[in-house]
Parts: sequence; structure tokens; C-alpha cells
Amino acid sequence: MITVSGVDVRAGARLLLSGIGFRVAPGDKIGLVGRNGAGKTTLTTILAGEAEPAAGTVTRVGTVGWLPQDPRTGDLEATALARILSARGLDRAVAALRAAESAMTEASGPALDRALAAYARAEAEFTAAGGYAAEAEAARVAAGLGLSDATLAQPLGTLSGGQRRRAELARILFTGYDTLLLDEPTNHLDTDSVGWLREWLAAYPGGLVLISHDTGLLESVANRVFQLDAQRAAIDVYNVGWRRYLAQRETEDRRRTRERAAAERKASALHAQADRMKARSATAVTARSMARRADRMLSELEPVRRTDKVARIALPDPAPCGRMPLAAVALRKSYGPLDVLSGVDLAVDRGSRLVVLGENGAGKTTLLRLLAGAEEPSGGRVVHGHGLRLGYFAQEHDTLVPSRTVLENLTAAAPGLTPGEARRILGRFLFSGDDADKPAAVLSGGEKTRLALATLVVSGANVLLLDEPTNNLDPASRAEVLSAVRAYTGAIVMVTHDEAAVGALAPDRVLLLPEGDEDVWDPSYAELVAVA
Repeated sequence: MITVSGVDVRAGARLLLSGIGFRVAPGDKIGLVGRNGAGKTTLTTILAGEAEPAAGTVTRVGTVGWLPQDPRTGDLEATALARILSARGLDRAVAALRAAESAMTEASGPALDRALAAYARAEAEFTAAGGYAAEAEAARVAAGLGLSDATLAQPLGTLSGGQRRRAELARILFTGYDTLLLDEPTNHLDTDSVGWLREWLAAYPGGLVLISHDTGLLESVANRVFQLDAQRAAIDVYNVGWRRYLAQRETEDRRRTRERAAAERKASALHAQADRMKARSATAVTARSMARRADRMLSELEPVRRTDKVARIALPDPAPCGRMPLAAVALRKSYGPLDVLSGVDLAVDRGSRLVVLGENGAGKTTLLRLLAGAEEPSGGRVVHGHGLRLGYFAQEHDTLVPSRTVLENLTAAAPGLTPGEARRILGRFLFSGDDADKPAAVLSGGEKTRLALATLVVSGANVLLLDEPTNNLDPASRAEVLSAVRAYTGAIVMVTHDEAAVGALAPDRVLLLPEGDEDVWDPSYAELVAVA
């Protein structure tokens, strides 16, 4: 259980939420919604105990599991399975069992007795942690989230961002926490895994706070909705499911509109009557009283709730370039003994549109990193054609320097910008005033996405490498990104699980990984997008 009382939430000097209070009890399935930058991620970080509120108290009873948007924790040398099992200490027990088994095969005499005793201790520890039943449960959770046996056997350091996030989600679900805080848990999940997660969360008996732009997930799981209103620095609590929340919010909007219109008509009539009466001394006092009554009536009205601002995104006019600005020849990438890419050939023509499809771990992100020059290939080469200007949007926002401010990240991408020009561009992406001076490290996932897109806008790129560009965006911002992709006239190489993003791209070719097969786009490939 989590109890929040009189809490203020700030991002730098900006007040996001003021004096809020609520409780997360067992069985509560709370959908936390609001535009990007409203404070959803900051609030969940505070609920998890990873940050302190500016004022007020947060009390936690029982254990709390937190999935941040960018989980980069754990020993990179440990396998994905060991990371999941570590939630209940089973990784140590399994390692001790394997070590004792190895010792028993080689020992004799007193050494064998010691090995047998070590095996007994390890087996007792393993049984106390849940034993084979817990190990089977971990395997079921991992399988439900689409982690294959081969992936589970790989060290964390060799996994893609999507695979690592799945492994961390599996670890949190396997732990058995009393309360879960999940920030965009469906990022990087295919359709089957999303369906499995919906069923798991719907049956989960503990408290849940869920940030997600997946309305299907919210509809299936949420029984309460908390709407964050950045303009009022407040939370509106709806103790209903998703569909009833939408209907109730629409009804309330209509009611407020009617009440304001009625009050304004009445106040206008009172002011008009007061104006007519104030000229005569006999009725002047009554006129002043009527005017005060009209003013009081207007002052007691709830302030108008303005529509949230949306980032205005327009990708750059591409700089002139040759017929084939970017290519790859026999590209290969290995991490130790693991071959991620092998013999990939690719030609990116001027203005062409290519979508890269493949399961998580097939090497999609690795390919874009190689093309962007963020990593060196193990074999083959990347060929830069005449006039190439690359713009790279990284799935994990690796192009942003966390210690730099928002403004510094933008000016690093376009050193020729004046401070005034840079701030005007940031304003289009909803970074105004002191927001420009915040370090990138404190931004939410949606804010990082907006900043990374802003750096693309000033790049003049004629080839864009886009790795999951719609992740973490609210519906309005996502629509802006898709519109910008449609309008861009340069070449695009895109990795995405978003079927609407592929529709906006309107690809002319597809690259299938890990095979490295390139083909002309056909609508039948659309079926692979959601399951990739």
C-alpha cells in the first residue's frame, strides 16, 4: 500500500503537482494519464522512493516494484535468466548447486564428503527460495513476455534494449511485490506479449500504478484513472474503469461549458441592469450591489481548462546529396561469440523509405547504430555517399548527453544557432523558460523523445535513422511525429513496432533481420510489424 499526503512535485523550479493526496490499496489498478511532461514519470519515481517530493509525505507499506522507462540495472555479465531469478535469490542458489555438482564429479574421499555437504546446503537454500516450482514460474513469465531460452542464456550486456527491458519486466513480475509501478511496460513488446501482460495484470491482486499510452491495456486493466492536469498542477481522480472515465470526463467538460455560459449570461444581464440603475441616486446602491454580485458569480467559476499544447514537429528540408547517400556492404557485428548481424547489404537511395523488421534481438537497433557510426562493425563497411547528412534518433536516447541541459543538447546538434533561435525551436517542442536549462538526465521518456526530435529538426539531415520514434509519446504528440514522417522528403530507415508509424512511412522496401533479406514492400509484410 502507498499513501500520498499533501505532496508537491517539482521539475526544477516548475511546480508540476501541488498538495496532492491519494492511496494505492491492494486491488487498485490505477491508470496514470496526462500529456508528456505533466509529471507522470516524476510522480512514480517519488512513489518508488527513488526521489523525494518537494513537500508532503509518501508512506509505503509492503514491498514496491518499479519499472522505469529506461531500466539499465544488473550485472552485465550475468545471464538474463540469472537476472530474473535474482529477484528471489534463486540465482545464487542455482550457481551454488551447479558448482557443487561440478565438484562432486571430480572429488573423492574427504573432498567428496565436503562436496556432498556443499550440495546439501545449496539444495536447502534452493528449496527455501521456492525451488523448481519458482524456477518454472520464472520460465513461464519469461516465455509470456517473449524471451526465448536462447535469449535467457545470453549475458545482459549482449541483449538489445528491448530484450533487456523485457527481462527487467519479467524480473519485477516474478518477484511478487505487493505494489507495482510500471512506466510504459508495453514498449518493445509484440502483440502476443502485450496480450499475455494484460491477462497477468488483470489477475494481479496487489496495487498497481500504470503509465501507458496503450489504451487497450488501460481498458483491460485499469479500475481507477488519475488524470494529471499540468495547467492546474492537480490530479483528477476517477474511481471508474477506462471507458467510463472517458465518458465521465466528456460529460464533465460539457457541464462546465454549460455552467460557465449560464453564469456569464446572468452576470452580463446583472451588469447591464446595474449600468441602467447607477445613474439614479435612488438606485445607485442597488446597482453597485448587483455589479458586485455579478463579479462574484464570475470569480467563483472554475477556471477554463485549456487544451494541452502539442509539440509542433516538422522534420528538416534535406540537404542536397548524391543518388545513394548511404550504403552497407557485408556488414557484420559480433559481441564475443554471439553473432548479431552477418553479411547485411543495404543501399539507401535519395528519398527512399526502408522499414527494418525482425524479432527483438534480431539486430535492428544494432544495424542503425552501425549505420550512424555509434558502433564499429566487426566486418564489412558502411559507405557514405556524396553529400550525406545523417540524423539519428536512438531508441534509448543515446544521442542525448544526460549532463548537458536541454539547450546545450540542441546547440551541440546545430552549433550555428543563436541562443534566441535555439530557444524558439525548443518552444515549438514545449520546452519553455526554465525547461531549457534542465539537464537531460531528469527528463521523462516523452520529453527525451521530444528533445531528440528537436535535434533532428535542426540537423538538415537527408537520411534519417529512426529507432522506435513513437515510443513514450502521448497520442497528440505521436500524431505530430507521424505527420512529420509523412511530409519528410529525405530518405528514412525506420525500426518500429508501431503499425501506424509504418503506415506514415509508406515504405518502398523492407529489410528482414536476422536473415538480411531485402525486398520490395508489400502490404502482406504489415502483418509482421506488430509481432516483430
